[in-house]
Amino acid sequence: VQLQASGGGLVPAGGSLRLSCAASGRTFSNYNMGWFRQDPGNQREFVAAISSRGGTAFYADSVKGRFTIPRDNAKNTVYLQMNSLKPADTAVYYCAADHINPYWASSTYYSDSLKYDYWGQGTQVTVSS
Repeated sequence: VQLQASGGGLVPAGGSLRLSCAASGRTFSNYNMGWFRQDPGNQREFVAAISSRGGTAFYADSVKGRFTIPRDNAKNTVYLQMNSLKPADTAVYYCAADHINPYWASSTYYSDSLKYDYWGQGTQVTVSS
């Protein structure tokens, strides 16, 4: 599956952004989706994940209550709605896809970037203080 992320930009602290990740090439509803982020010098960090049909979502503690990860399988797109942004949210954001499997709902699985098979190119989010 090919993934194309978009929607990044420069936003002041307290603002909002919505990232989009458009998928093509495979049946989108067969994939659990995740968002990760990475800033220079740090490892790629889990942000949020959603199950293939959208019934289950997980969030990193650092974004819980501020970010949501809806998906629209009819549009082959997953989103990351980011509210109350902080300078610490500044990073390149990546979307990723993992084919349906019985292990995904485990926290040690869905938050592990190595478990995802397909990645988008990343989109830069910069939050100014």
